[in-house]
Amino acid sequence: MRLTRPEPKKARIEIIPMIDTIFFLLVFFMLTSLAMTRMTGVKVNLPRATSGQKSTAAKFVVTLTASGRYYVEKEPAADFAALAALVRRRVNENPRAVAVINADKSVRHGEVIALMDLVKSAGVERMTVATEPKTEAYR
Repeated sequence: MRLTRPEPKKARIEIIPMIDTIFFLLVFFMLTSLAMTRMTGVKVNLPRATSGQKSTAAKFVVTLTASGRYYVEKEPAADFAALAALVRRRVNENPRAVAVINADKSVRHGEVIALMDLVKSAGVERMTVATEPKTEAYR
């Protein structure tokens, strides 16, 4: 009696698991790069302006929220004295840094002016006001 040998299976490369792995790596690197983005300041509703410009100078953000709370970057300040100390510390770290005033659009004008005066008296040479770009729909 003669036995037949089964035909040996040909080796083949499965590509679907490779594609899954590549997509996983792509998602991983995208999320990692988003996490590495430095988000400075506290989220507020900024006023809109058509004449805004982007700046690449060294900066730190001073935020005034709609509820009247102050922050330097994301560090909260209990009052004006604590806020002035935080701003002075930033100025001592980098004397040429630009202070970005990040005030909610619902905050009263006088409070923003008082904040700008405090920042200027803390030793900041240059400051700017953060705005959102104005689109045609808001004109």
